[in-house]
Amino acid sequence: MKKRGLLNAPLSHVIAQMGHGDLLVIADAGLPIPPEVPRIDLAVRPGLPSFLDVLEAVLEELHIEKAILASEMEARSPHLYQATRHRLGSIPLEQVPHETFKAMTARARAVVRTGECTPYANVILVSGVIF
Repeated sequence: MKKRGLLNAPLSHVIAQMGHGDLLVIADAGLPIPPEVPRIDLAVRPGLPSFLDVLEAVLEELHIEKAILASEMEARSPHLYQATRHRLGSIPLEQVPHETFKAMTARARAVVRTGECTPYANVILVSGVIF
């Protein structure tokens, strides 16, 4: 049994396979997921697990080059936007319209579905390289 880090085997496996420039989406419970993209469904009930809890766990495991949010998040869910921005720290942040965001998910290695029920609680993480 693993002693620390991500305990979810499918999520840990996807992160271990990611290379420079690969995309990983952390999504709220309502984001449409393209059928061809693997879904890692962590949702148990509304709010569990939260978007921020999953984001924090992934940030501990994956080197991120850039994060992408829907531009609507800042206005529609300002508290979550600020909390996300804080957790991302110095990671560059790009904002795109929600429709563009949804189209970008088709290129993801996987979409991680949380139990979050806050509007626009989604992020695309672009994998970096550690050297």
